Amino acid sequence: MDLNEEQEVLLSQQPAHLWRRRKLELMHWTERDKQTVAAKRTKIWNGVEVDAELVDALILLQRAGVRTEFSCAGVSPLDEPIDHSLYAYVTLIQNDAADQFVTYALSQMRNRLLATLETGTGRYDLSSFFIGHNRSFCWWIQYCAAHFTDRNDYSVAT
Repeated sequence: MDLNEEQEVLLSQQPAHLWRRRKLELMHWTERDKQTVAAKRTKIWNGVEVDAELVDALILLQRAGVRTEFSCAGVSPLDEPIDHSLYAYVTLIQNDAADQFVTYALSQMRNRLLATLETGTGRYDLSSFFIGHNRSFCWWIQYCAAHFTDRNDYSVAT
């Protein structure tokens, strides 16, 4: 492999039985009828439209020095593109704060978190490991961001 090629490194440590469960969940998700449970809610944050469910977490991450690039809560089964409703995700730009946050989030969320690092671009992709656990992922990311911020004595004044 060329050293300049993009490589995605899996940082999560889910056991084989959970990968099998995830594959079954994915098969069931693709076959079922998709009905909107709740309309997608978005807000403008830093000039970008993001899912409302992730705004508080993105604010906390920014205050902690963690830069984000993309995010999607995917809470409506009919979001476009449709794959976004499979899982919620946040993309972080790699730096010292992001490295520390990813380590912290993995320790807190354990098997709930699927974390990868794209070595060529220096981006972390954090997503819900389990299909359809989008709202709980948003809650956990916000929980981790809040506790990471508190733990590192960053100012969280609003």
